[in-house]
This record gives sequence, structure tokens and C-alpha cells, in this order.
Amino acid sequence: MEFLLSVILSILHKKPKSENFKHAKRYWKHHAPLFSFSKTVLICAMLFLYIPLFVIIIFSFNSSESAHMTGFSFRWYEELFLNSLPLWKSLLYSAIVAILSAVIATVLGSLAAIGVSWYKFFGKHYIQSISFLPMVLPEVIMGVSLLIFLSGIHMNLGLTTITIAHTTFCLPFVYLMVNSRVDEFDYSIIEASHDLGATEKQTLFKIIIPSIFPGIMSGFMMSITLSIEDFVITSLVNGNVETLPIFVYNMIRHGVSPVINALSFVLIIFLGLIVILLRKGIKTFAAAK
Repeated sequence: MEFLLSVILSILHKKPKSENFKHAKRYWKHHAPLFSFSKTVLICAMLFLYIPLFVIIIFSFNSSESAHMTGFSFRWYEELFLNSLPLWKSLLYSAIVAILSAVIATVLGSLAAIGVSWYKFFGKHYIQSISFLPMVLPEVIMGVSLLIFLSGIHMNLGLTTITIAHTTFCLPFVYLMVNSRVDEFDYSIIEASHDLGATEKQTLFKIIIPSIFPGIMSGFMMSITLSIEDFVITSLVNGNVETLPIFVYNMIRHGVSPVINALSFVLIIFLGLIVILLRKGIKTFAAAK
């Protein structure tokens, strides 16, 4: 509770900027070139990423299913919240799998990053090399190999197998993010804690984890994102369970429904607020540390 309270307080408290920082920022604003190659590339990339989102938002208020705007209406939002129970059910499945797999992958990946970075054991370098294998393998190969393994141990396909599969491909991403944070950690702090009588458990929970928390939280959020948007691997190990990507895919085979546009806008707002709050909180918390 003390750790969570410190995070909340760090979000609310803004660290004052130095005069040198403010002066450099003012100087750069007045002397930076209006147009440059980097700015042009940035603008093009932002347009490429966000124009499709704006199109989805606009057509979520379309009064008809036509590909052209025929009028402004909240018809599809009413349909979404009142008559789309299967859609919300698939979203619930995706949320359950995403949270469970992200928590498991974050715990295992964080502990693995700490153990591999600070302890010496046989096969350490081989583990470091093969830990990135799920990141570079095609998703089809990952999905088929997981399907063969799960079928070989006679496990019924469903939410459990989806969670196992998502944990498997999320784990390397968590490991990579936490490991980059652990590499920058000052080991002398741990030595000082041991000299002051702290146990391994106290050192882990009161010193190491708070120090690498931004990396842990980044890995957790990355895992949730990867889990929610995954389609290929999920479609191979899902059994009869329909997560959101699979449900949307089955819907668009019969034509794109504007209800999906409405759901996309709701998710954009919800996830955008979470990302903004977490980003501000993690940066402030890391600066405070």
C-alpha cells in the first residue's frame, strides 16, 4: 500500500524544472527551424497512423451502414450498448486472457530478467539467446507448435490454452524491457542494503522492484496490448471461445458493421486515458526515484 500511495502522490506532484531547462526550452522554441526532414517524416508517420482512426470515429456516427456519410446519428452506439451481448462477451474473454497472461508474463519475465542479469549459472548465455526466439518466429509457427504441444498433453482448448499461448509470446517482451532497466541498475545499492541487514526478500520488494517498476509496468502494458490484438495464435488454440479479434473477423466476413466502429471509438478513449495517466505517473515516479 505504501508503494501504491507513493505512485499516486508522484502523479499528483509535479517536480519543478530548473532555470537552465526552461531557458534551453525557450531558446529551442524560438530558433528551431520551421520545416526539416525529421519533422516532415514525423508528420507523415502521424498522419499514416491516425487518419484511419479518425475515419473510424467519423463513420461510427453515420446514420446508415453505407460507406458514405448520410447523416449524424448515435444509432450504432445504441446498438453497441443495448443489442450487442455477444460482442461484449468476446471483449470480456479478451480482457480476462489479456490480464491473466500479462500478470503471469510480467511476474515471470521480471524475475527472469533479475536472475539472468545478476546471477551466474550453467547455460546462462544460451537462455539469454533463446529467450528472444518467440519474438522472431512467425506467429503461424508459434501457434502450430503450441497447438501440437497442447494436443499432445490432451488439454482441452479454451480460455486456459489461450492464456498459456499469450503468456508464452508476451514473456520475451517483458524480459527485454525489464532487462534493459536492470542493466542500468546500480548494484552498490543492493550491497548497501545487505550491509544494513536487509534480507533477499526485503531487498527485492523494497529496493529492486520499485527501482525497475517503470520497466515492469511497460512490459505489463505491452503484454496487454499484444494479447488483445492477437489473432493468428489465438485462432489456433481457442477451441470454441471467441475473443474480440476472432469475433470481429467472423463479423466482417459478412460485411463491416458500424457497431465495430463505435466499439473502436469507445476503446480508443478508454485505453488512451489509461496510457496517458500511466505514462505521466511512471515518468514522474521514475524521476522522483
